[in-house]
Amino acid sequence: MWRKIRILLEMIKFEHTIFALPFAYTGAFLAARGWPPLREALLILGAMVGARTAAMTFNRIVDLPFDAENPRTRNRPLVTGEVKLRDAWLMFIISVVFFFLCAKGLNPLAFKLSPIALLVTLAYSYTKRFTWLCHVFLGLAIGLAPLAGWVAIQGSFDRLPVFLSLGVVFWVAGFDILYACLDEEYDRRRGLYSIPAKFGRRRAFAISAFFHTLAFLLFLFVGILAKLSWFYYLGLLITLILFVAQRVVISPDDLSRLDLSFFTFNGAISVVLFLGTAFALCF
Repeated sequence: MWRKIRILLEMIKFEHTIFALPFAYTGAFLAARGWPPLREALLILGAMVGARTAAMTFNRIVDLPFDAENPRTRNRPLVTGEVKLRDAWLMFIISVVFFFLCAKGLNPLAFKLSPIALLVTLAYSYTKRFTWLCHVFLGLAIGLAPLAGWVAIQGSFDRLPVFLSLGVVFWVAGFDILYACLDEEYDRRRGLYSIPAKFGRRRAFAISAFFHTLAFLLFLFVGILAKLSWFYYLGLLITLILFVAQRVVISPDDLSRLDLSFFTFNGAISVVLFLGTAFALCF
């Protein structure tokens, strides 16, 4: 049983929840102007885990024919048979129910919006079939996290989390473009859509850099709009260094260290910006 759970979590790259979860808490901290209540903080955690698990499981299910053909993904558990399709669907259903229960426990607006949020995250899995803007759509799916964290605490909308969410949209789209360079040839051959497949690797790197510049400017504007202290700007400076470091360790001609750029640097960016916000609001 524990082995099956481990394989299921490996299938959905559960550790990558770190990309979105800190931004959900960033939105929550901004909404509370400090520490959010423990009950709401736990429900946000549950909702984020449920939504991401459902989205990733759904992605693995609907992409199964492509994963079986792509040399980079043909060792995934659903392809090899380590995970049965029925188990994946069961995991998906449980995750969806858990997500809705957590959203219902937060406030009426969070529950009303939860089907829309889930639909956006699930719809991403189909975007590579018809648009090279799939990277922006993934950014939108993850970019809902700060707005969701804000709504979870305030039960209403505000422009501040919208700008933070937009920053996350372009941050995610920027690094997803880089990661898609690994599948450039396969996507082009299979008729799938991505910016590297459409424009080539060098132009994809330039578009990614433009998106990351937009993300940085939006994060900067959030700090100004929220009147955050120097702690936030220290986190923003570290974020800028990490953005630049990504461009140093990989290039259009050398993707050998892309895992370092994708997982380590981007995981650090989400955590650093969250800590910068939390320290700015609490100290």
